[in-house]
Amino acid sequence: MDLQRLFLFLIFSVSSMLVWENWQRAQHPAPAPVTAASGVPAATTSLTAAPAGSAPATEVKRISGAKIVVKTDNFVAEINTVGGDLRRLELAQHRDAKDKAKLFVLMQEQGTHSYLAQTGLLGAGLPTHNSLFSSAASEYQMAAGQDSLEVRLTANDIVGATVTKIYTFHRGSYVVDVGYEIQNTGAAPMAATAYFQLVRDSSAPEGDSKFVPTYTGPAVYTDKEKFQKVDFSNIEKSKTDYPKTADNGWVGMLQHYFVSAWLPKDKTQREYYTKALGNDLFAAGVIVPVAAIAPGQAGKVSVPLYAGPAQAKLDDVAPGLGLTVDYGWLTIIATPIFWLLTKIQSIVTNWGVAIILLTVLIKLAFFPLSAASYRSMAKMRVVAPKLEKIKERYGDDRERLHKEMMELYKTEKINPLGGCLPMLIQIPVFIALYWSILSSVEMRHAPFFAWITDLSTPDPFYVLPLIMAVSMFLQSKLNPTPADPLQAKMMQIMPLVFAVVFFWFPAGLVLYSVVNNVLSIAQQWYITRSLESATKVAANDPR
Repeated sequence: MDLQRLFLFLIFSVSSMLVWENWQRAQHPAPAPVTAASGVPAATTSLTAAPAGSAPATEVKRISGAKIVVKTDNFVAEINTVGGDLRRLELAQHRDAKDKAKLFVLMQEQGTHSYLAQTGLLGAGLPTHNSLFSSAASEYQMAAGQDSLEVRLTANDIVGATVTKIYTFHRGSYVVDVGYEIQNTGAAPMAATAYFQLVRDSSAPEGDSKFVPTYTGPAVYTDKEKFQKVDFSNIEKSKTDYPKTADNGWVGMLQHYFVSAWLPKDKTQREYYTKALGNDLFAAGVIVPVAAIAPGQAGKVSVPLYAGPAQAKLDDVAPGLGLTVDYGWLTIIATPIFWLLTKIQSIVTNWGVAIILLTVLIKLAFFPLSAASYRSMAKMRVVAPKLEKIKERYGDDRERLHKEMMELYKTEKINPLGGCLPMLIQIPVFIALYWSILSSVEMRHAPFFAWITDLSTPDPFYVLPLIMAVSMFLQSKLNPTPADPLQAKMMQIMPLVFAVVFFWFPAGLVLYSVVNNVLSIAQQWYITRSLESATKVAANDPR
């Protein structure tokens, strides 16, 4: 009988496993390959009728070509004649993280660090990012009053077509239109697709703190699946789970404060891909179709490239692009907090003063909760002598000790957790503000006063963390002394520990903590003093 049950159990288990595996396959089908074995983006048949085997060799080649320098109001760009790649991009309105005399470099190919934008055409004999182009000039400059600047590169050695790659820079914009004009000079209709990709190594951007890490890597957005980060490690392991095809969305490369993204027009079928290229290089890109070109006719394809600061208002550039400001899992709280902070800053024109005023507003919003918490702690201070007597009497009997303490709390109408709950409710606001300050490029290099010249970086002289430690110490003196000696010791050490931790936090966040502590001390001191005075009056009342 036992053997029969065992046999039935095994059958049931194996059957369950098979059903589970089939269900998993049905819910999560294996993604269709989007890249050829050589590492080249290859379109699926749903996008193009390009002849099989027409995909170019796209391994990363360090081919040196001629440089074409483009200067606009927002960019200093270097385009290479090999592939017409964008191999260096400096942002004229932003400064280097360490040397503010230099422009911030978003894309570059220097030493072991690579970050570039590549494009190409997939079709028989068409140019890829490894093909050679030529340009009429080696330098271009946007003149005063000029709204846009066009840079045209002609592909060399192409048979059956004339291909021109075109960059169009716009004044006052971080969007660059990148596209191709294709003239079919052959005798047969031409079918092709175009790929637009960002290639980057996995290293963190210069100036990024190891103690406060932020996300660096690709991201994909579609209307259906929304914003998804695609970690380099998951690309390496081929464990990506983002939508591969859609007719909307974008693909980009994120790093602290800045983003670049290809933004194909909506309602255009496209295929997203990511790939590990070896040597710690990763590609994230999109393939879009090119309309069939009849002999003697010309066709065009173009995809805008956004390369600039990550800001919430980027939703105006493309849906979901504002999500590249990484507020973490508390985005729903961080977004309105930063919106309010921005409004205050627009009035006071100083981000440090705006943080102080925002702290005051948050403190006022939580005033009733804080007051309840401080009243609870003040009551705990009043009954502390009685608790000490109970501890001395029943210290060896923990069950009786606990019972007597609960009885005292009940008699005095004290909730021992009453001081904690209001604090817990405020923690998400603190975390959301932390991410707002940490992730907002507006805070980058924003001065406060005197030695604090950048609220997004740690206080260079650690003055604010030390002030915060002193304020924490003073506030701990207003709290009831924990009955547990070990816990009491920890409470004494805590200000010092926090000070050390806050040495590496952005000065803006430490400023918030200092102001919040000062306001809390004032509120708690007032409540504690009032309650203790009332208790003394009641104790002296002969009635």
